Amino acid sequence: MPLPENNTPWPPRQYAAQLADMRIEDAWYSGDRAKLARAYQLPDDRRDENGKALRFWQRPKPFGRRDGRLHVPLAEDIAATSAALLYSEPPTITFESKETQKRWDQIAEEGGLHNVLREAAEVTSALGGSVLRATWNLDLAKRPLTTVAHADGILPEWSYGILTGVTIWREMQNDGAIVLRHLERHESGRILHALYQGTPDNLGSRVPLSEVAELGPIAESLDADGPGDTITTGIDTLTAVYVPNVRPNRKYRGSMLGRSDWQSDGVRDLFGSLDETYTSWMRDIRLAKARIIAPDGFLTNLGPGEGAYFDDDREVWSGINAPPTGNAGLTLNQFAIRVSEHEQTWAALTRQAVQAAGYSAQSFGLGDSTAVTATEVVARERKSMITRDQKAGYQKPALADHIYAVLQLDRALGLSKVVPERPQIQFGDSVSEDPKTTAETISLYAQAQAISTETKVRLRAPDLDDVAVKAEVERILRETGQLVNDPAETGAEGPGTPRFGGEGAD
Repeated sequence: MPLPENNTPWPPRQYAAQLADMRIEDAWYSGDRAKLARAYQLPDDRRDENGKALRFWQRPKPFGRRDGRLHVPLAEDIAATSAALLYSEPPTITFESKETQKRWDQIAEEGGLHNVLREAAEVTSALGGSVLRATWNLDLAKRPLTTVAHADGILPEWSYGILTGVTIWREMQNDGAIVLRHLERHESGRILHALYQGTPDNLGSRVPLSEVAELGPIAESLDADGPGDTITTGIDTLTAVYVPNVRPNRKYRGSMLGRSDWQSDGVRDLFGSLDETYTSWMRDIRLAKARIIAPDGFLTNLGPGEGAYFDDDREVWSGINAPPTGNAGLTLNQFAIRVSEHEQTWAALTRQAVQAAGYSAQSFGLGDSTAVTATEVVARERKSMITRDQKAGYQKPALADHIYAVLQLDRALGLSKVVPERPQIQFGDSVSEDPKTTAETISLYAQAQAISTETKVRLRAPDLDDVAVKAEVERILRETGQLVNDPAETGAEGPGTPRFGGEGAD
């Protein structure tokens, strides 16, 4: 499919509703109160029969007063927790070829791949998806680059469930009337670029890439003998892969786009109720400030037209013209703060919101704070772990496709001669076992004589490879005097070959 024709409605009609929904998801993710208010001032806002806004952030700002609404950043917390569950530790990426493994480890380390994947995972949780893009700039780095495109700026296409193309777009200029949009379309074996000048709801007409200085290097990289908008990648796969958060998309059934963790109006309404609760709580605190109500006779007159004030630090008072039976004294006024009621409501709304988003309340500190083992943590956070495993199932194939494309691109650019291959990917444990608990477990197995030295080493350091494990076992046995010679091989020629003895060898 080529780039869009001139004067195409934008965004395309088939994506318009979902991209509009992403504006609300993005507002919650940003945590910006002004952005939330704008997101809910859409033409399709629902109101009751009296025209009153139903949702907290749909209510207009009081005329002539500051907007006292407060925001609780729970949506951001959910997205960050989702990313941490997936990428608290770098995933293990392995290849059959040692040369390929070495080259990939170099690319991943130099490019900070773990940080890029965590960023992508957080955005994916918030907006429902993201794109991992393989690109290059040999003036900056002698390796392919991994970058992330967010879901509200991508238009992916599928055929029978297989990704066939991705269009990434961004606004280079927007003054409210004229919008310059850069479109970057990834297809098998090529990348197409175009710049359009249009309006907020229309793509407009194509203009040269050189109209924007930032796009100058791209314009210089276009194929000289092609149609004038193409860069040939030299590989037969897409240089962009779509990573969904989770499917199916419940609100837009049939869509291949992933769904946000808070796509449901029910979860968003809980977010709004939480903000309303917190705003009410802070209002109680503001209104409960101690105030002194004083009769006129207690005020110090500043003169005609200058008003009067009450000096609460005054030590000596002159007589006050007030009747002795008038009870004209100071009145201290202070309202009660409904701390318990607000806190219970806040906790209940938070718990319900995170559970509706697919996580356990314990993942957000809403539970027993007693120290527990990693196994007990997993048991308490079972719902979060199920959601994590579900998301990892979508992350693995997309990440493998991206890595394969990066290695192909690396070879096509002449940066290495390694043979590209799809990797095996294993996500690390999101909850690591406490070292003390691991040591106690190994000790109990050893007392029961039910564990070998090699298994002890593997339990203590599961990230060691076979060579490192063997070397560590040999050091332990040698230091403890358990490394003995094989009597069958001991003879006149020498002491024989050392062998690993049993746990009780002398």
